[in-house]
Amino acid sequence: MDEHKENIHAKGAYVKMSDSREDEKAKPCSRICSAGESAPNTSPSQSNSDYSHPVYKEIALANGQINRMSKEELRIKLAELKLDTRGVKDVMKKRLKSHYKKQKLMQSAAEGGPTDTYYDYICVVDFEATCEEYNPSDFLHEIIEFPMVLINTHTLKIVDTFQAYVKPELNPQLSDFCVKLTGITQKMVDEADPFPVVLQRVVDWLQERELGTKYKYAILTDGAWDMSKFLNIQCRISRIRYPQFAKKWINIRKSYGNFYKVPRTQTRLSIMLENLGLKYEGRPHSGLDDSRNIAKIALRMLQDGCQLRVNERMHAGQLLSIPSSAPVEGAPPPHGPRSRD
Repeated sequence: MDEHKENIHAKGAYVKMSDSREDEKAKPCSRICSAGESAPNTSPSQSNSDYSHPVYKEIALANGQINRMSKEELRIKLAELKLDTRGVKDVMKKRLKSHYKKQKLMQSAAEGGPTDTYYDYICVVDFEATCEEYNPSDFLHEIIEFPMVLINTHTLKIVDTFQAYVKPELNPQLSDFCVKLTGITQKMVDEADPFPVVLQRVVDWLQERELGTKYKYAILTDGAWDMSKFLNIQCRISRIRYPQFAKKWINIRKSYGNFYKVPRTQTRLSIMLENLGLKYEGRPHSGLDDSRNIAKIALRMLQDGCQLRVNERMHAGQLLSIPSSAPVEGAPPPHGPRSRD
């Protein structure tokens, strides 16, 4: 429900938006860079002096040549390299740069130089929640669908999915607008478990896959609303504490905008798909289908060389940005819901 989320009033959300924009500010480049190209993302253990490594000069020179290529030249070169040729010019340019960067860093790694690192898995979440066509300012949205799509960042494939409907507590009767928007029927939620039970099932699912213990993982969402608003409100309604594993996440809209250098207006789900040469598959506003399509964007970004990393977090009921200079951390091992009492 990405477009509908943007129409939700902030009043009653129990969160405050930080003014911090550190993650979207341009960082000074400590190596030779082509025009408009920032220093590459590297592992957190690297110091600034690592950018003096000769590999970064080679990457910068390649970037300069790519910047001068026309759209047709980019498409031809991508085809020669057997890379995806879809997308707008800026996307193709970024894809080619990332390919050369990855090749150079792989060669550098074999020689003991710098490398890029990733989480082992990324869990895409896109909640569906109760809603009205015109939500009152004090309307409390309750989660009615909890989907997860699991991405393996090494194989670059979707490897598993989870989906559960949730029985709302405050407003058990769904509005006609909500049913039409989400495709979730009254019968589906009437027969569903309450949120704490569903959350325990989610935790069990994550634990069975050894996420946070054997494997490093992160949550990814399409915007800040899912975690900072919907999950936050739901935990208050259900009288449970906000889960630790969901306190930090990747907001793919920020990551997409920063990586492809596009404004916020170009980071809606439908626009991101279109600019990447992808098509929406499934039913819009189905939580699972939305999550799958968000996962397609994440996979394309990984293929294009983006190092997706957590960029937002919840702290003391506030939504805060995580600067790109912060250490890369995975989500903690998931634990079952705990009472607020």
